[in-house]
Amino acid sequence: MMTPDFWVLVAFVIFIGLAVYLGLTKKIVAGLDARSQRISDDLDEARRLREEAQRVLGEYERKRREAEGEAEAIIASAKAEAERLAADAKIKAEEFVARRTRTAETKIQQAEAQAIADVRAAAADAAVSAAGKILKSRASGEIGDALIGHGLQEVRTKLH
Repeated sequence: MMTPDFWVLVAFVIFIGLAVYLGLTKKIVAGLDARSQRISDDLDEARRLREEAQRVLGEYERKRREAEGEAEAIIASAKAEAERLAADAKIKAEEFVARRTRTAETKIQQAEAQAIADVRAAAADAAVSAAGKILKSRASGEIGDALIGHGLQEVRTKLH
């Protein structure tokens, strides 16, 4: 009985007895229960935070998808607008070229008409002058001058 194992057993039994008598077991159990409750509360808080993080992550992913959709829509709209502007610019350039061509053609026609009129006027003046010289050389006197003047006036009127 005097072995160290025996005295360790006796001390342990006395310790357990004192712990029960002094109510240490209730304090130990209460402490363990409090610790268990804190751990449970921490787990609940961690679970709640995880769910909130997942909700926030889902919300941000939804917003990212919406932003990507909006960006794609903006890009598509910009491309369509650029194509429309390019088509408008092409049409305006073609209209400008057509207008310039018509203006140039009109100026050319006017220049041709003016040139023809100038040539006719020069031909008429030359014909009148030649006719006047011929008539003056053949007709003489006051009656001849009157006939020549009248004839030249008539030739000028018909040629112009």
